[in-house]
Amino acid sequence: MSAANNILKVESDIAKVLKNIYDPEIPVNIYDLGLIYEIDVAEDGKTTIEMTLTAPNCPVADDLLAEVKEKVETIEGVKKVNVKLVFDPPWDKSMMTEEAMLELGLL
Repeated sequence: MSAANNILKVESDIAKVLKNIYDPEIPVNIYDLGLIYEIDVAEDGKTTIEMTLTAPNCPVADDLLAEVKEKVETIEGVKKVNVKLVFDPPWDKSMMTEEAMLELGLL
């Protein structure tokens, strides 16, 4: 498998894992909520995930970031994970997938 194909596979595996992590206040996973802004996997396996929260003062922010880091680190091909919390652009409902909107009765 080429390096580019391997990176794409790892990124796909990360997305699958993120779809199993749920915002504790909303019954939808963080990926479909649109909280994941970027997944970047380098050839050496170092991974950076840029994500946000539905609200800057989220009381479980630290727990959620720790869960993302812990679960992504278990993926084959990932060596080190850096989870960056960003608030630009601010999250809003338009960032959710159609599946998330259906789940929440917004469509």
